[in-house]
Amino acid sequence: MVFWHLCKSFALDMARVLSVDFGTKRIGIAVTDPLQMIANPLKTLTNDEALPFIKSYVQKEKVETIVIGEPKHLDGTSSGPQESLMNFVRAVEKAFPTIKVVRVDERFTSKLAFNALIEGGASKKQRQDKSLLDTMSAVIILQSYLEQKAFGNV
Repeated sequence: MVFWHLCKSFALDMARVLSVDFGTKRIGIAVTDPLQMIANPLKTLTNDEALPFIKSYVQKEKVETIVIGEPKHLDGTSSGPQESLMNFVRAVEKAFPTIKVVRVDERFTSKLAFNALIEGGASKKQRQDKSLLDTMSAVIILQSYLEQKAFGNV
């Protein structure tokens, strides 16, 4: 019982990591537990809703890092709406100057998210829900970051 209370109080002092799967229409958001061990889906938002939501979340929860997916082609060159993505990254950095912002390669996350939904037993209708796919992509981006961090690659 004492051990549980110690773990609980320790976890309350830890900061979460929040991840973003940026898209021109929707933005998937995922977050870790306070011990930064598990990536959990949080929400899918429109672009206009994303920054206010993150601001509100950061006011309620301690966040040490914001991970933003960076779309790339197979050859490693940038893909997708780079100008929109860079504007979003700059807005996040400006809104949260004390929070570390990290970019993570998000190649194959949509495919991995789709496969995870299939393996998880999601119905065909659920798999067609783009917002669910965006949130799952944010989870995969976050899990990738956690793995890279564990191996000292970030």
